[in-house]
Amino acid sequence: MSNKIVLTGIKPTGMPHLGNYIGALKPLINYSQNHKTFMFIADLHALNTIYNPAEIREHTYQAAALMMALGVNMDNTVLFRQSDIAEIYQLNTFLMNVTPKGLMNRAHSYKAAMDKNTAAGLDTDAGVNMGLYTYPILMSADILLYNADIVPVGADQKQHVEFARDIAGHFNHIYGNLFKMPEPVIGQDTGLIPGLDGRKMSKSYDNTIPLFAPEKELKKKVMRIITDSKTPEEAKDPEESTIFQLYKHFASESEIAEFAEMFRAGGMGYGTAKTILFEKMNSVLAAPRAEYERLMANPEEIEAVLAHGAAQASTVAAETMSRVKKSVLG
Repeated sequence: MSNKIVLTGIKPTGMPHLGNYIGALKPLINYSQNHKTFMFIADLHALNTIYNPAEIREHTYQAAALMMALGVNMDNTVLFRQSDIAEIYQLNTFLMNVTPKGLMNRAHSYKAAMDKNTAAGLDTDAGVNMGLYTYPILMSADILLYNADIVPVGADQKQHVEFARDIAGHFNHIYGNLFKMPEPVIGQDTGLIPGLDGRKMSKSYDNTIPLFAPEKELKKKVMRIITDSKTPEEAKDPEESTIFQLYKHFASESEIAEFAEMFRAGGMGYGTAKTILFEKMNSVLAAPRAEYERLMANPEEIEAVLAHGAAQASTVAAETMSRVKKSVLG
C-alpha cells in the first residue's frame, strides 16, 4: 500500500446521479483500495445553504451509506463526519488570521455568486454569507489537519487545493514548516457523461439518472433516453449514442466491443439497446443499491462507523493542533 495520505470530502446534498458516480465517486473508491484515506462527510460546508438540521443529518447518513455500499475499503479508510472533529474549528480560526482577503476574492464560488447577482441587477454581495466567502479556508483546514499528500478533485475544484497550498505557505512562512504542501490530483477524463437528453448530465438540466434509483425507476429513466430517428435496420455510430456512452462505464472491454459492433452492424433498434443498457447497469448497481437501502434502514450502524472514524481522525487532528498551538501561542 502507498504511504501517501489521501483526503476527500463529500458534501451531503442528496443522492448523486450517474455522472457524479462515474466522474467522482468511482475514483475515490479506487484510491481507498491502496491508500490511507481520510473521507469526511462535509456537513459544515453544507451549512451555508441548508438550514434544516434534520435534512443535513439525513443527507449525512446518505453520503456515508453510499460510500460504504459502493465498496470503499474500510480497512484503509477513516470515514467520519466533519463536524465531529473539534480541531477543525480551531485550525480554521488560526488559518483565518494568515489568509489574505484578496485570496478569497478570487474564489470561483464567490465570483460566481457575484456574477449571478450582477446579471440579475442585484448588489454584488446579495445573499452571500461568510460561510460561502470563507469556504476555501475551511476546506484548507480540512486538507491540512490530516497531513494529506493527495487530494483527488475535479478540474473545477483544483483551485481549492491551490488555495490550501497558498494558505499553508503563508502559515509556514510566519511560524515555520508545519504543514505539508498537498497535491491536487485531477481525475482521469471520463469525457462528457450524457444525460437523458444528450446534454451533460446535470440536475440543472433535469436530465439525470439517480445513482440508486429503484429498479423500476431506473428502467423508466433509461427508456426515456432521447435517440435519433434511425430505424432498427440502419447502422448506427455508437460514439454518437447516449446509450453506448453510458454503457461503456459499466461493462467490460469485451462487452463494450460487442455492443459497439451491434450498433455498427444494424439490425438493433434503440428499444433493444436501451434494454441492454438497463440490464447491464442494474446488474452492476443492484447489490450496492440493496446494501445502501439496508444501511439507511439501520442508521445506528452508520452512526457507529462515523463515530469510530471520528475517534481515529481526532487522534491525528489533535497531534496537528498541538504542533500548531505551540508554534502560534507558545
